[in-house]
Amino acid sequence: MLRLLIPIIVLLIIDVYAFQAFKTISKTSWTLWLYVLVSVCVYGYLIYIILNYDRSVGPNSSSLRASGFLLLMLVPKIALFFIMFAEDIIRIFIAGYNYVTDSNLLSRPDKYLPSRRTFISKIALGIAAIPFASLLYGIYKGKYNYKVLKYTIHFEDLPEAFDGFKLTQISDIHSGSFDEKDKIEYAVDLINEQETDVILFTGDIVNTRADEMDPWIDTFKRIKTPKFGKYSVLGNHDYGEYVTWPSEEAKEANFQAIKDVHKKIDFKLLLNESDYLEKDGERLAIVGVENWGKSFKKAGDLNLASQAISSDDFKILLSHDPSHWEHEVKTHKDHYHLTLSGHTHGLQFGIEIPGIFKWSPVQYVYKQWAGLYEEANQFINVNRGFGFHAYPGRVGIWPEITVIELKKGAKTA
Repeated sequence: MLRLLIPIIVLLIIDVYAFQAFKTISKTSWTLWLYVLVSVCVYGYLIYIILNYDRSVGPNSSSLRASGFLLLMLVPKIALFFIMFAEDIIRIFIAGYNYVTDSNLLSRPDKYLPSRRTFISKIALGIAAIPFASLLYGIYKGKYNYKVLKYTIHFEDLPEAFDGFKLTQISDIHSGSFDEKDKIEYAVDLINEQETDVILFTGDIVNTRADEMDPWIDTFKRIKTPKFGKYSVLGNHDYGEYVTWPSEEAKEANFQAIKDVHKKIDFKLLLNESDYLEKDGERLAIVGVENWGKSFKKAGDLNLASQAISSDDFKILLSHDPSHWEHEVKTHKDHYHLTLSGHTHGLQFGIEIPGIFKWSPVQYVYKQWAGLYEEANQFINVNRGFGFHAYPGRVGIWPEITVIELKKGAKTA
């Protein structure tokens, strides 16, 4: 009960302060009543969704919609709270000063605590409008604002035959969140337009259940199979561990169905195993591990996945969670030249100015969270994700299709 009481008290405090901002600038009572009505309706809807959430189904369009409404309402109110609370601290200091310096306390009690200033409330509402507009844009436009990001990476030990070899990486499809088929078809067309040598998918094809992909099989089957094929691995959401199953048999059946989905869309699923790409008598190893995360399921076995290849091979590793690279891959006895990951989504929220500035709250959890990183001549690319989850939108961190070209030789200045 206490676990519920504390969040309710916090929400009430935030709401009271947000209400004060509207009250200070409002000239008509109906606007205040409208504010109260909207807040009550949203909270009521959230309570209804929470009380009726079916853990045997997991996240669905209703729960995604509810989380969107919550963020749309709560984030701007938090901004209002901090500004209005800061004003209250100043008002209290002024009241204390007036109390000490003014001896005429009884006749002028209104002097000691100044009234709220209208311009502060206007500033607060103006600032709160920024996250509100951003989150609204993220829900209606940002989540399908696909970007093709291209990188060129140089390796001195790249097999000569693979100089200029291009790969396309996608990650975190989360098909159970999709709601606009034409947008997904547009993204598939973008993938096909890249005309690269191989396509690599780095996990989380669904939110939880295999049948989430049923309406999208034909769409993703449209991804053309390039000369060197299409490969994939599993992500943490693909194990069905975020819902309640009637039995272990049902959970295992769902897991098998998820693995079968990869076959249906013509991807070769690597389950702690590897494969060779061969060209002009030379070869390159594709290594795929099951999910391995510092804070998530550890089903990945790098040694098992690499047992059929040589330590001297040029290796591209598919591993869903970038914490795997940080905690195991980059210090492994074998050299994994390029690791492809996803998982973080860049939190679907942040600020990016290409080549200048990149920030998201997720960077305080993951050292490698979006884009290309290098250490000891080993690279990892963390794809920002194809789909979305939890918050039904994206702000500043757009859905991504990555194209990487491999070049032989040292990088020139």
